[in-house]
Amino acid sequence: MGLVLAVATIPAAAIAQPATTSAQGDVSLTIYNNDLALVQDVRQMSLPLGRTRQEFPDVSAAIRPETVTLNAGGTGIVEQNFDYDLLTPAKLMDKAVGQTVTLVRTNPATGVETREAATILANNGGTVVRVGDRIEVLNEYGARVIFPSLPAGLRARPTLSVTLDTTTPGARPVSLSYLSRGFGWKADYVALFDETAGKIDVQGWITLNNNSGTTFDKAKVLLVAGSVGDGAQNYAAQNYGGGRRVMPGNRMGTQSANRESLGDFYVYPITGRTTVANAQQKQVSFLDVAGAPATKAYHFRNGWLSSQTEPQSADTVLRFSTAREAGLGDALPAGTVRVYMRDARGQPQFIGENGIGHTPMGSSLALKTGEAFDVKVQPVLEKRDRIDSGEWERSVRYRVTMPGKAPSEVTVEAEKVFWRTTMTYKVTNAKATPVTVEVVQGGLDNWWHDTRVPSESIKGEQRSADERIWQVPVPANGETTLTVQFDTRY
Repeated sequence: MGLVLAVATIPAAAIAQPATTSAQGDVSLTIYNNDLALVQDVRQMSLPLGRTRQEFPDVSAAIRPETVTLNAGGTGIVEQNFDYDLLTPAKLMDKAVGQTVTLVRTNPATGVETREAATILANNGGTVVRVGDRIEVLNEYGARVIFPSLPAGLRARPTLSVTLDTTTPGARPVSLSYLSRGFGWKADYVALFDETAGKIDVQGWITLNNNSGTTFDKAKVLLVAGSVGDGAQNYAAQNYGGGRRVMPGNRMGTQSANRESLGDFYVYPITGRTTVANAQQKQVSFLDVAGAPATKAYHFRNGWLSSQTEPQSADTVLRFSTAREAGLGDALPAGTVRVYMRDARGQPQFIGENGIGHTPMGSSLALKTGEAFDVKVQPVLEKRDRIDSGEWERSVRYRVTMPGKAPSEVTVEAEKVFWRTTMTYKVTNAKATPVTVEVVQGGLDNWWHDTRVPSESIKGEQRSADERIWQVPVPANGETTLTVQFDTRY
């Protein structure tokens, strides 16, 4: 059965001619990060006395009808309907099942047209029609179809129909507001890093998307940084930075940005009016900072009892601040930071990217941009020994209270078993300049809270109960071996 490619035609008198301009009025869009926007549309209308049905074409095709509010002064809403069944060739054919249409065929040899009345019987993967006493299936070589009228319920544009009860007739502004899906925005950052100078230039772009099915012309646009509640609870664990691995050096700031706020969210207005077209991606600059301090670091994290037979590349980490002093001086909406460096010819080259969450001003950021070619780490589990029980407590004492009796003490033999693990971390540097590598050992605690580090060749810092970190200096074209012993319960 062939695919229906027949052309549908409707006499001009049978359908209202579409307006050449939008029926929208003064439009304002407040767009959130989580597929949501508040649309406010003020239209000038003349309302007669009593109950009338008023149509509002050119609303969002992704409107949430239950969120519609209308303010017209002296007018109340009796009923509202959202007509979302939009006019398409397929929908037109579906609605015409059981109706009579005209089939126009053209003789390819002579160019002569013939017309026949036909009844559409079905439109399921192909169109089946009855012509006189025969049944036909229209295919890609089928007829042009002329419909006598537009089937009820089909709209050329998304339309909200509202029944109003007006007590004070006359012209007035009618304010229509509603929530809509199909909108979203995110931030994208272009960072040019100068390692020699220890500086970074950052330009921030707002990338706005409209997939609502409707174009909004000359709208006032506000972008809200944050995910407002929409009734759907998300109980999934939310890691800072959208699930990326957190590097040492990330710290949330406490400075207030010099930006408009809305409740607990920051607002980013787009200057002037702009057309937000359907199926369009629009970019607007909101941040441009030059010469902020930045540094590069190397980072390697090892899992508990993890031993490698081959050296592993250390992560390359870019560090900078959003603080007012010696930083970008702004709050950063969630987005992607793409980092560039100039090559020997002065041409900017891409070196990596990573995502950030909504970041307050005054924060310190450490972003992994890639894996180092010349800086490697090889962790090796050298040995594990059971520690003699004499080094630890062999018993525990409990106070027991029974109803009607004096408290008593009970001593129980409960020997603690510990394991002494010796790890080495061989760090090599093939660069012509010395580097410092952050080596992190994870998995130390496992809920026991009594892990000990009896010896280490370089003094480390306990980042948390589960992780310890060492700053390992490595000479140019050289290597350094870090040796550490851990006493743990497992």
